Amino acid sequence: MKRRIIMSMLAGAALLASTFLTAAPAQSADAPPEFSTTDWHDPMTAAPPVPKPSGTSCQVTLAEAQFRDFTPYTSTYTPPEGCGDRWSKVVLRMDGKVKGRQFDRLGYLHLGGVEIFRTSTPQPSPDGIEWSVEKDVTRYSDTFRGAQDVEMLIGNVVDDTYTGIIDVKVTLTFYAGKPAVTPDQVLTLAADSTLTTPRNSERIVAEVYATGSGGGCEEYWYLTVPDSAPYSCQADGGPYREVQVKVDGQLAGIAAPFPTVWTGGWSNPFLWYVVPGPRAFDIKPIEYDLTPFAGLLNDGRPHRVEVSVVGVPEGQTGWSTPVNVLVWQDAKSAHVSGKLTIHREGELTNSSAHTPGSEHRVDTKGAHRLTVAGYVDTSHGRVTTTVSRSLANNSVHRWTEGETVDGLDARWTDDESVTVDGRGPARTTRTERTYTMDGTTTIGAGDRLRTVLSLGDRASVVTAQGGRRLAWSRLDDTYAGDATYTINVPRDQRHAVGTTSERYRLYGSGGCYDRALTTVQGVLTKDRNGC
Repeated sequence: MKRRIIMSMLAGAALLASTFLTAAPAQSADAPPEFSTTDWHDPMTAAPPVPKPSGTSCQVTLAEAQFRDFTPYTSTYTPPEGCGDRWSKVVLRMDGKVKGRQFDRLGYLHLGGVEIFRTSTPQPSPDGIEWSVEKDVTRYSDTFRGAQDVEMLIGNVVDDTYTGIIDVKVTLTFYAGKPAVTPDQVLTLAADSTLTTPRNSERIVAEVYATGSGGGCEEYWYLTVPDSAPYSCQADGGPYREVQVKVDGQLAGIAAPFPTVWTGGWSNPFLWYVVPGPRAFDIKPIEYDLTPFAGLLNDGRPHRVEVSVVGVPEGQTGWSTPVNVLVWQDAKSAHVSGKLTIHREGELTNSSAHTPGSEHRVDTKGAHRLTVAGYVDTSHGRVTTTVSRSLANNSVHRWTEGETVDGLDARWTDDESVTVDGRGPARTTRTERTYTMDGTTTIGAGDRLRTVLSLGDRASVVTAQGGRRLAWSRLDDTYAGDATYTINVPRDQRHAVGTTSERYRLYGSGGCYDRALTTVQGVLTKDRNGC
């Protein structure tokens, strides 16, 4: 596949928990023979809406903006009146609309410097589309309790060719009632990447909104190959990526980045006009439990906290890694002391082997392990936290000369165990994450480009104490698409056809949710709820 095609589709994606997109009922009429050249169904996902409490609620508008360039929207936030200053839930909602022609774009929303939302946009129809995204942001309640500066940006380019102006409104809705248990403080790093925590911190969690974006090869890092292979996107070590957090130069956390596919991805916007890939509209942060380092961080001094992405070629731009730090404090202690007791890092293995031929092939295998443990002496006794994380990536990338056939079959796993041992039996939460991508793009006769692709976002979470399971859940979010169109011609000559589907299943001790969507030529033909 010609990489210039992907670049033209994605170059506009400028840099800068649950998602629900409002949609009309499915149409019962037969789908048209090919995509309309002027309009299609509004974007939507199968993910569940954010559950909302009944009773009193208060709403605040955070932003109302039209994004035409790279000028951030700024305003001032004031806490709501009438719902108190402790809330049972806080829900962010973004409503967007755009029409004309435009690339997919990335955006962020900061409140008092805290990143509370990161998103990307769908590509519009000439007649225009509308979409909505909801996110549970209750964890940022400490930030919401005071007046804050607001900054939002969805970087955009509007000219004679790319005419789509992105029009958004963002609100926060506060629900009164029994206050949710939330972090006592939400911190950001200083300009020199240092962090100073309250001296009585007893739990510390960092979250990193890591995204590969910006128009270069790191937007589709999973397709990069070693420098020795004849391919248009190269990286010294191939496609293995790992997001690391270090505290004062010592490795404190590892994670596999989610392989997000933006709505211009895989050279084929017809895959994403209605149903985006998982997480594309609600980019979730990676979480790192840094509590084993609390004894070090609680000395009242600034400590350097650095985020880096393993595998990115030196000098290569394209990754954004903003950091929030969530802190829970011991109200009965002025100073919580402690110590890091275990730091055990396995060898980071990463190999990408190129096999040349009429069909080139790169086989990649990567893995890494890290275990850290530490204790804090709190007003309620000594508490030891042990965090173990294990990453693995296996992929096979095949392509022909000229990249007219280009395919990837990849799998990432990110398994984590967090054990908290204090008063009473130890409690352990085990999370097993699996991300999959299996697709091929082919350019055939008549410049017909076809992409067949499936994506998976899966997770299993189990919390147990004293040998008894307290809670469990299973997530299986699966996307599948098959779309064909003629390249290098005006939009009205593309003669595009395509089918896309998504099934989102979430079940466990908290209940069951199961929704499936299907579209044909941009028309919603199925919207089924299974629970």
